[in-house]
Amino acid sequence: MAEGRGGRAAGRRVGVMALDDLRRRVDELDEQLVTLLNARAACALEIGLEKEALGLEMYQPQREADVLRHVRAASRARGGPLDDEAIARLFERIIDEARRLEITARRRRREAVESRGEGERTAGTEARERPADGRPGGS
Repeated sequence: MAEGRGGRAAGRRVGVMALDDLRRRVDELDEQLVTLLNARAACALEIGLEKEALGLEMYQPQREADVLRHVRAASRARGGPLDDEAIARLFERIIDEARRLEITARRRRREAVESRGEGERTAGTEARERPADGRPGGS
């Protein structure tokens, strides 16, 4: 009887160690995912710049459909446990976040251009309002 309990306790210790090892592996994979997701996001921001320069719409549903088709096929080819729908849901979220980044970056660029433009207009206006001797003032 004592032997049975000791065997189970020993089995639990081994199970806990295996669980800890698996969790460490998941943490390592998460770190790799973070690195890859940030690299993908940086690439998406560059794509956003190119689309803006070319006058293309930010939202391109055909491209998104192509990406989803591609990642579903890649998952099937690798025989992962995630089915097509799970992969699609994950990548839909990744694409949504990339689009949000593009929108934010585009808005910030426009705001920067507008603020520079206002600063130039203000400086130009002040220069025109000054007398020829450069002193501020009136008549």
